[in-house]
Amino acid sequence: IPPHLDCAQLELSVAYNTCVCFTTQSQFDEAELLLTQSAQRLLQIAGDDPGTSDPSVVWRAALKSVIGTALRRYVLSLLCLQWGIWLAKSRLNAVQDFQEEISLLEAQSGAVGNDCRTETKEKIPNIPILVLDPRRLVDLLKICTAIVQGAEKLTEGWSVLSALQAASALPAPRALIAYTHLLSGSCLAHMNRPQMALQCYRKALETDPRCVCALYQSALIYRRLENSQAEIQALRILHSILLLPSSTEPAVAAGHLLSPSLFLCSQSLSSLLSVPSVLSVLHSLALKCVIHSRVSEGVECYLDLLAALRSEDQHGVHAAVSTLPKLPRLYLEAGAALLMAQRPADCMALCDEVIGSTLDLLPEKVLLDDPGDGRLSGSREMTEEAENGLVRLLWTAAANLLQGHCYSQLKDWKQAVTHYTRCINLLVKVHYKDTGFSLQMPCTDKCPEQGVDLCVLQRLKGLSLAGRGISFAQIDRLKESLRDLHLSLQAHPEGVSARRWYGEVLWRLDRKQEAAACWEQTWSDPIPSLTEALPVYAQELQSGPSLDSAVLQQKLQEPGPT
Repeated sequence: IPPHLDCAQLELSVAYNTCVCFTTQSQFDEAELLLTQSAQRLLQIAGDDPGTSDPSVVWRAALKSVIGTALRRYVLSLLCLQWGIWLAKSRLNAVQDFQEEISLLEAQSGAVGNDCRTETKEKIPNIPILVLDPRRLVDLLKICTAIVQGAEKLTEGWSVLSALQAASALPAPRALIAYTHLLSGSCLAHMNRPQMALQCYRKALETDPRCVCALYQSALIYRRLENSQAEIQALRILHSILLLPSSTEPAVAAGHLLSPSLFLCSQSLSSLLSVPSVLSVLHSLALKCVIHSRVSEGVECYLDLLAALRSEDQHGVHAAVSTLPKLPRLYLEAGAALLMAQRPADCMALCDEVIGSTLDLLPEKVLLDDPGDGRLSGSREMTEEAENGLVRLLWTAAANLLQGHCYSQLKDWKQAVTHYTRCINLLVKVHYKDTGFSLQMPCTDKCPEQGVDLCVLQRLKGLSLAGRGISFAQIDRLKESLRDLHLSLQAHPEGVSARRWYGEVLWRLDRKQEAAACWEQTWSDPIPSLTEALPVYAQELQSGPSLDSAVLQQKLQEPGPT
């Protein structure tokens, strides 16, 4: 149908309503095509030819052609929709190019929204009502644009922060206002102002308690500040909110055909708004509690996590499992927590599960490439078969180590020796291909070149030898005890318990000068706190008999026999 001025208002109203419906159904290409066609038909009415099909040129020409006419309001309404489609398609450059026109829309939103039918009511009584008030659309797009642009430019500092703070005063749904506070906090975090960032995250939660990403970002800030108790509290609240139904669903303001989520498609924004699954949060909470001496809480979290993983009815569990550690590792972490909580029987039950699931899959030997220069850098070049074999071997060895700790806690020294020996026999299956020697390099907390698995291997070797040596000392097999404790210190020189017991055995063997020299190295070394750098089961858990440095110092001051 040839375009005609008398029907233009009717045609543009129908085009507007149709494009709103297309946009509601995320049919952005169809909406954009119809918008461009409408602008081109306007130019045909005016007799203008822009000489190109470039949308930006067409729109500017269309706006110029309707200056001072009744059609201007309709064209501005259509341009609002084009703005929204650019935003939905993450075409921020187009939005930026039309910043002058967008500013005009914002300044004259009243003109955009006035019911254009009044002036032409007598001429054309059947102009349809617009399905969405353009003023509401302008308000929605203003804050969505500020949010998306803020997410893309977080590192630009104060200018972005000012724009976000201005956007927080706009008329908009609470969820969107909360996002402006969230982004302000993230911007301040990038500027290394953590306390100010936390204030913004609190504002986000006060504005919209469903803004769970603000809780998660707060937890990350507390981790940077090494405020473990506040981090644990934030994770606990986050977990409780994630358990509620639809806690992460985007809010849609009443009366809006268009959901704000249609216009918030930025990858940077999606990353900021994402939170881990409820099971991942529960795992983080469990591990944090155990590491920071809230063992009973950690145990309950681990048991809840294992129960959820076992339950076939757990909502979303299959999607969440991929973000969690493998099940044997979770069992071992939970077992270590139960051991620390003085629940050896429960710990041994979990370890039996690990051993039962991995024992038949263990390789006879794990061969690693010889690094040649003495460094353990070959882990990155490990074949997949060797890597999988090493991981399964470490799980089984760790399960036997924990069972040895359990029997040590129960003072069943013979069983403790048996399980520590099983652990050691598994660990010595790891060899270099060229030399055939088993791994003997020492390991510290900082082992990026070696890879975590090889570092865990050395830790397990040091801990199992120390455990067996301490158990031998309890049944007066002092020579075997001395040998194992010496080997433990070779594998893990930072082992405080092993060094104290090494001195104790030397003392009992009447080698008191050597014992004193050994103990003196431990006076200023407490047993190290647990860390997240390594699995908790590969660290000193203080589960067996201990030696207090004050008692050892007193022993050195006692006069010898005359």
